[in-house]
Amino acid sequence: MSKRDYYEVLGVAKNAAEADLKKAFRRLAMKYHPDRNPGDKDAEGRFKEAKEAYEILSDPQRRAAYDQFGHAGVDPSAGAGGFRGGQGASFSDIFEDIFGDIFGGARSAGGNRAYRGADLQYNLELSLEEAVFGTEVKIRVPSLSTCTECGGSGAEKGSTPESCPTCGGVGQVRMQQGFFSVQQTCPRCHGTGRIITKPCAACHGQGRIEEHKTLSVKVPPGVDSGDRIRLSGEGEAGINGGPSGDLYVQVRVKPHKLFTRNGSDLTCEVPIGFTIAALGGELEVPTLDGRVSLKIPEGTQSGKLFRMRGKGVRPVRGGEPGDLICRVTVEVPVNLTKRQRELLEEIDRSLREGGQRHSPQAHGWLDGVKSFFEDLKFWSK
Repeated sequence: MSKRDYYEVLGVAKNAAEADLKKAFRRLAMKYHPDRNPGDKDAEGRFKEAKEAYEILSDPQRRAAYDQFGHAGVDPSAGAGGFRGGQGASFSDIFEDIFGDIFGGARSAGGNRAYRGADLQYNLELSLEEAVFGTEVKIRVPSLSTCTECGGSGAEKGSTPESCPTCGGVGQVRMQQGFFSVQQTCPRCHGTGRIITKPCAACHGQGRIEEHKTLSVKVPPGVDSGDRIRLSGEGEAGINGGPSGDLYVQVRVKPHKLFTRNGSDLTCEVPIGFTIAALGGELEVPTLDGRVSLKIPEGTQSGKLFRMRGKGVRPVRGGEPGDLICRVTVEVPVNLTKRQRELLEEIDRSLREGGQRHSPQAHGWLDGVKSFFEDLKFWSK
């Protein structure tokens, strides 16, 4: 049975770059891998076909032979006409190269496994004003940095790490699982591929040291609790030349004594006297931009909301600012003098004579109570 064209198998053009080949094989491997399709012979065949195509096309010498002679150029059984040179990496190495990022490591130029440094998180507390208008703060962060004494090698000056005899400096040992082999971390060198006989006195052979560093963090205007600011490369140093991790600054906005934030809106409790609530008036209320005048109409009830457009917070990702919502609370006077009590009692008698038109909410509530008890008597019969 004739084999399909390798480029057709992977679904790429003949001039496809190495990255395109890798991407195409990864997609097919994830789709047709036998572990994902147990008992499916067709999927297993498609996986083996994609594996063979990638093994040939990922090797520059074998790819050149295939491009010139077709399958005969890379078929070992083709005798002298078949291409035998440069067998390249094993399939396990290819599989690790493609899927190695899933396991957190990649090979460094020296053959040892390089690991990306861990990401760090710093919790930053801000006042509401700092979060709304933005600020720049200095933070001091504990971290693992590359040892300057040994340059990150972990070995004493004048000495060099030796290749691990167990894994041959690869950092991985090969275990056979199913029809292809799987590599696991070497138990002796723990994946570094090296044995340090004379460890650095500063870092004790770790290649990294604990230290604190001071960083400047620019906080953009409009951030809120839960937002994160990413500082690329400011996390822990990598291992064996791997890249450093990132630092994530987690924002928490402290409670404010006047305002409560809800997204881009601010809420403010405004206590007013009962005379202003009854007669109406004007008073000054605070905003983040300064004081503004708020008109209180006569007959204002406790709990009424007044919305002041554009006096809230401008979102961190842009857009129109939110609103300031003032919730009025009518305050009952306390510590009355005798004369004040007499005046209030006189006002109360006058209001009672006026009937429901002075207290519409109370009258409606009393009507509801009366109806409730009448219904209760009906159902109890």
